[in-house]
Amino acid sequence: MRFANKTAIVSGASGGIGLAIVKRLASEGARIVMADLSPEKALTMVDQVKSAGAPDVWVSKCDVSTEADVMAVVRGAVERFGAVHAIVNNAGIMNFKAIEDLTGGDWMTVLNVDLMGAFNFTKHAFRTMKPGGAIVNVASIHAMQTEALAAPYAAAKAAMLSLTRTTSIEGRPKGIRSNAILPGAIDTAMLWDNPDVKSGAEKIDKSDVGRPEDVAAAVAFLASDDAAFVTGTTLNVDGGRLAKL
Repeated sequence: MRFANKTAIVSGASGGIGLAIVKRLASEGARIVMADLSPEKALTMVDQVKSAGAPDVWVSKCDVSTEADVMAVVRGAVERFGAVHAIVNNAGIMNFKAIEDLTGGDWMTVLNVDLMGAFNFTKHAFRTMKPGGAIVNVASIHAMQTEALAAPYAAAKAAMLSLTRTTSIEGRPKGIRSNAILPGAIDTAMLWDNPDVKSGAEKIDKSDVGRPEDVAAAVAFLASDDAAFVTGTTLNVDGGRLAKL
């Protein structure tokens, strides 16, 4: 039980990948904080998370782009459970527009969630986490290889990798590790709702599609003491798709 007596915060916890992460950490004994923009949806999943093994689950409404919300989640977790040992920055959104059609508002909507959300949690992790803590950022292979109509998302995820590296440098004296996951095509609504996929402009081979549980297993490793000497790195979880793009 790698997370016995430990507390993990997962943002975007009610989505496909987020819920899989929550259940995996719960199965290894973690107390879970589900930080989600839709707490009503997250609350319907609490019994599933407890059945997976979580000794306690707390759902907290959180708009990750709002620092006050993030600060309240981190403080609330410390007050409720005594400490936070792992934070998984999983919340993310996309929009699909050609560059010439994007507005500044379109860009900031994505950047505020996908990048600033991770920054907000990192900032408050640094202020509260004790040595041994771990931050895992769920980025995307779009940070490395992308496609049309996804400029803000790809840019945000690429910047998340840079944030991960800087966090690892500044976190080392604090005893806090930071790593990133790069999921590929994962069987979630975000994949199948992608207009490029729907139109056939982006071809998805079924053999290239992974499960949310595949990402969750990688997150659990990086958040655990098994990865105590791993920081500042990225881990592709894409079935080798990036290697052949």
